[in-house]
Amino acid sequence: MDILLSFTGYHDPYSLGLIGDDEQPGPILSLVANKPFDTVVLFSTPNMEANTGATKEVLNDLYQHMHVTIKHFAISDPTNYYEILKLLRRNASKIIEENPSANYYISVASGTPQMHACWLLLVASGEIPAQVIHVRPARYVTRDRPIISEIDLTSKNFPSVQFTNIAHEPIASLESVDASITNALRKIGIVGDHPVMKQNLEIAAALADSRVPILIFGETGTGKELFARFIHSLSKRPFERFIPVNCAAMPKDLVESMLFGHKKGSFTGAVTDQIGKFSEADGGTLFLDELGELPLSSQAKLLRILEDGILEPIGSSNKHKVDVRIIAATNQNIRKSIEGGKFREDLYYRLSVGEIQIPSLKKRKTDIPQIALHMLDRINRSLKTPKRLSPGALLRLQSHSWPGNVRDLENVLERSLRLTNKKILDADDLLILEPVKYTDPFAALPEPDDNFSLEEYITGVRKQLMLKALKKANGNKSEAARLLGITPQAVHKFFKRREPINKG
Repeated sequence: MDILLSFTGYHDPYSLGLIGDDEQPGPILSLVANKPFDTVVLFSTPNMEANTGATKEVLNDLYQHMHVTIKHFAISDPTNYYEILKLLRRNASKIIEENPSANYYISVASGTPQMHACWLLLVASGEIPAQVIHVRPARYVTRDRPIISEIDLTSKNFPSVQFTNIAHEPIASLESVDASITNALRKIGIVGDHPVMKQNLEIAAALADSRVPILIFGETGTGKELFARFIHSLSKRPFERFIPVNCAAMPKDLVESMLFGHKKGSFTGAVTDQIGKFSEADGGTLFLDELGELPLSSQAKLLRILEDGILEPIGSSNKHKVDVRIIAATNQNIRKSIEGGKFREDLYYRLSVGEIQIPSLKKRKTDIPQIALHMLDRINRSLKTPKRLSPGALLRLQSHSWPGNVRDLENVLERSLRLTNKKILDADDLLILEPVKYTDPFAALPEPDDNFSLEEYITGVRKQLMLKALKKANGNKSEAARLLGITPQAVHKFFKRREPINKG
């Protein structure tokens, strides 16, 4: 016989989800739906009597074979360890005496943290022979069903943890590759199951444990650094030794000093020795963001380090070897940069052993609801009153083009949730600002070549602008002059030079 012991909480039996008035099963219902029990004993405190009664009623309706009982705790303070321990000892021991051969499970998903701690103390000390079990509802995980964790506090290999899915079969142990990937995705915050994203994650996971450099392409705001952190987290390198560098933010004359280090006195302003980012990342991962902004001279030195791993700080004759894994990212078209002489072709081929192209958010719109709800859950933790989205709001988010990608979506949600008083945000409550649009007046300038004439080009542009202004002014040369910001005499003179001469 399997017996579950559990306190009830505010989220039992149901709680409001993140979307509209949709209700989701609370911890106890989620647990029972994924793991069968013969008996469920609900421990109720004075403030939870209504929730406990409702939970028992729902369990009886859904699982008629299951025996559900309620134990009332006349507890004045649900955070008082002494009071909780005393009542648990008394009640749990009676239950175990009545069913000595049963398998006992204790849920630590409902109730106060003090209740959870008391359960753990009693189980770890051997007073209650039970398995500790915890469930996270689907909204808090990256899959469409809850994850159940069973913890054996009496195991010699404590803590022993097993994850169970809806079919009651092990998903993976903590040591397995799949569990590592799932944990890394959850910890870093990468959300979505679009086929292209899945393929990218498979490539990233396959290359993570190697030393090969990786080049990540993607528009601004698509999450290139998150991907880099995901790769690093799956490698055997120390998790904290991930060193991000924005190549575009480094002054051009200090790039090599900041990356490779320098010795005191090696150049004007070098008043002390400085270790570079390569030395700082030794044994870990160096993430070079905005790689396309790296000067050509620095690209040459980077190529040498990639080839032999030898670092030579500026002004030093002592070379030393470093073990640095390079992950680089750019939103530029590197092939065009190579054609324009702004990026070394040999460096590109050296870096692109592993190449990942992250799609823009508008190309994976099916992921937008998941990403939005993930962000909503995170933002809600910092709000006094948690908020939800209506189905219409989610639909509007999914239909938007998101020129700033995931970062743009995050900004909209953060702004909307904090500036709107409503508990459920509708589509028109989303503060989506129109993207800044402008035309670069110099974008259409021609490329000078051997046949180019600056004087002819300027004369042609001047003529076209004069004609446009004259047309807009309906032939009035004085009005055309006003539109162009020049004197009427200049307009008269320009057109007089171009009027045909009658030799009649």
